Amino acid sequence: MKKNRKEVLIAAVLLLLTLCSGFLIQAFLALKEARRLDQAANAVMTASLDSIRSSADETRRELAAAKEQRAGLPQQKRQRLDDLHLDLLMVVSAASPLPEGYVPILDIVVGEYEMDERCAEKCRQMIEDCQAANMGLPMICSAYRTQEYQEMLYENKVVRVMDEERIGYEDALKEAATVVAVPGTSEHQTGLAADIMDEVYPYLNEWQEYTDAQQWLMEHAPDYGFILRYPPDASDITGIIYEPWHYRYVGEKFAKEISKRGLTLEEYVAWRRGR
Repeated sequence: MKKNRKEVLIAAVLLLLTLCSGFLIQAFLALKEARRLDQAANAVMTASLDSIRSSADETRRELAAAKEQRAGLPQQKRQRLDDLHLDLLMVVSAASPLPEGYVPILDIVVGEYEMDERCAEKCRQMIEDCQAANMGLPMICSAYRTQEYQEMLYENKVVRVMDEERIGYEDALKEAATVVAVPGTSEHQTGLAADIMDEVYPYLNEWQEYTDAQQWLMEHAPDYGFILRYPPDASDITGIIYEPWHYRYVGEKFAKEISKRGLTLEEYVAWRRGR
């Protein structure tokens, strides 16, 4: 009887050791796979950042060349160019990132939201006039963003896309970039852009277009120097989905001309360069 108990005990110990070994092997393999995926994700992110830095370098070279060319112009012509405020037509996108370290001079629009000092007051006035016209309840839900805040938004979106669509990290990077701009390529970092929604319908989707506030803003925004930056059926040009809540300040003169011609900012800038 004692021998049988001893044999049973030995068998139980061996079984336990086998199970533990199997668990340890599985844990080791899982850890190895996690490290492999992490290395792959880091490689993709590094490649993406290298691409952005390369584009940023090209943008800086173009700006330096333009500055040098402008310096050679007669004073009177330089003054006329200054009066046009052509810097307001700056295109910021995946293909044309912000110069490294770019930070606008800011002013408060309302509450915690800030914008470039040239358009903060105009944005506030536009919202107040929309309210006074009894056209919904327009409210800012995003304005100027720092580099760090944009990084957080983009990384969170990548994770959500991976979870919701069950796709890999590399595909999620591309998908997320159509909705949330890659850090360094967001218009919000210029201080010239604001997301405005109708509080009656506080959701950022295409149905926002049909709210009273958006109907009024789409019609009157050019009077305050703003354009609807990402219009419908233009994502092949802008690289961003239709956003009936994202307004970009370009100045009244340019806004009215862009609106009249029915162009995106990219198309308008190309048109001006070709004149």
